[in-house]
Amino acid sequence: MTLDEVRDLARRVLAGAGLSADHAAAVAETLVAGERDGCGSHGVYRLLVATRTIATGRVSTDAVPVVREPAQALVRVDGGGGFAQLAFERGKPLLIEKAKAFGIAALALNNVVHFAALWPEVEALTDAGLVALAFTPSHAWVAPAGGTEPVFGTNPIAFGWPRPGRDPFVFDFATSAVARGEIELHRRAGKPVPDDWGYDAEGRSTTDPAEVLAGAMRTFGGHKGSALAAMVELIAGPLIGDRTSRESIAADEGAGASPLGGELILAIDPAGFLGASVAEHLSRAEAMFAAIEGQGARLPGARRYAARRRSLAEGVQVPAALHADLMALTTGDA
Repeated sequence: MTLDEVRDLARRVLAGAGLSADHAAAVAETLVAGERDGCGSHGVYRLLVATRTIATGRVSTDAVPVVREPAQALVRVDGGGGFAQLAFERGKPLLIEKAKAFGIAALALNNVVHFAALWPEVEALTDAGLVALAFTPSHAWVAPAGGTEPVFGTNPIAFGWPRPGRDPFVFDFATSAVARGEIELHRRAGKPVPDDWGYDAEGRSTTDPAEVLAGAMRTFGGHKGSALAAMVELIAGPLIGDRTSRESIAADEGAGASPLGGELILAIDPAGFLGASVAEHLSRAEAMFAAIEGQGARLPGARRYAARRRSLAEGVQVPAALHADLMALTTGDA
C-alpha cells in the first residue's frame, strides 16, 4: 500500500467508527507514521485498538480541546476525553512559541485517551529546532521490579534532539520490557513471547502472550526501568493533576478501552542557553554522534529512518489478515 492509501484507510475506518473529521485526521497521521517507519505495533494495527475504544463509549468522538495558559511558560490543554493527537496539535503552536520566548516550556495534556506512539510528537518539536521530552502513563499492566502485580503502565519516554540538515535524534521506548502492542501481535500470530516479558495471573513466568496480557508485564532493566516507570507516573499524573495508571484502569471498569489520563511534554530551545553560539555547540553534538556511528554502533531511530525512506519510495506491506480485519471495519462486517 502507498502511504496515501494507508492514510485513506485509517480515516475511513475512524470515520466509520464515528470519530469526527478533525480527530480522524489527527489520529490517522500518527498511525501512518508508525506504518511508514516500520513499527507495525504502532501502525494501522492500532485502528483495531481505536475502534474498540470508540465502541466502549469511553472516548469522546467530537471533543473540542480547550487550550489554557496557567503560567508564562506553561500550556495546558483539556482534551475533553478525546484522543490525544488533536489535543497535542492544538497545544503545539503555543508550546513552540513559549519555548522560543522563554527558552523552556511545558505542555500538559489532560483528560486525553492514549493508544499510540510518542515519537511523532517529539519529532514535530525537533522540526521546530527544539529539544523535546514526552511522558505518559497508561493502564496498570506492568509489575514493579520484585513484584508480580500490575502497578505501572507501559509508561513510555520519548526524547528528540534537532540535527540541522539531518534526521533528528529521536528515541521512544516503553519502560516495560516491550510495548503491549508487540505482545498482542504475537497473540494474533499464535507465536510465544520470551519468558522474561511477563507473568500470568498467578505471578508465574509464561511464554503465552494471552496469559501475559491477562497477568502482568515486566519493566525493562529490572529496578532501573521500574524507577523510570514510577517517575513517569508522577510527572505525567499527579504533577499535572491527572490519573495514575492504576486510577486509569480502575476507571475503565473492565471496558477494555485505551487509557484515559495525561501527558507531559517539555520543549527546550537550545538558543535560550547558547544564544549566538548555538551552531557551534550543536556541532559538538554531531561529533558525539559520529563517534557512535564511526565504530559501527547504531543510533536509536536509525532503523525507523531507513524504513521511512523505503516506505516513501516503495510503500508498505500490511499483513493480509490485518488488512482483511480493517476492511471489514469499513463495511460494518467486523
